[in-house]
Amino acid sequence: MTESSPASARPEGQQSLVAVQLLGIPMDLHARATEHGEELQREFTLIAQGREHSDNGTEMPRRLLSLIATLQGNYSAFTMEQEDLVDAAIRSGQATLDLTFHVPASVSDAAVALGALLDEADEYCREGKHLLTLASPPELVAYRRWYLREFVDQTAGAPPKPWSRSLGDA
Repeated sequence: MTESSPASARPEGQQSLVAVQLLGIPMDLHARATEHGEELQREFTLIAQGREHSDNGTEMPRRLLSLIATLQGNYSAFTMEQEDLVDAAIRSGQATLDLTFHVPASVSDAAVALGALLDEADEYCREGKHLLTLASPPELVAYRRWYLREFVDQTAGAPPKPWSRSLGDA
């Protein structure tokens, strides 16, 4: 991908893009985080579908599914190439990967909202009343927080901070 042009050179209605670099992505943790997220999403989808005709006061599945749909609708075009690179790295057994995303600065708000909802989802999982999915283990929480924080920090102008295994030990 190429660097984005300044906002003044873009047609009206298009956002300028910000480069966000994720350095040293651990493929093992990324694969585990992706698998856990997909498992949680499948389970919440089933819960949300079952609640279409009943209401027991739990909004988490619908809010999470709504945010996921928004993220996929608004930002998936900015992540397709990176998803292909991640898949290839996992298939080849690569230990780490550096990625650069070119995204609208509005991704920062979405990253904050997603992080808060995933933390809430972990609490929902810990309750153990309606879910089979377990809460994210500490190393996946640390990875998720680093990953999302990089989008927030870098869209605000901070330099990239590479993943460090010590983040997962905290």
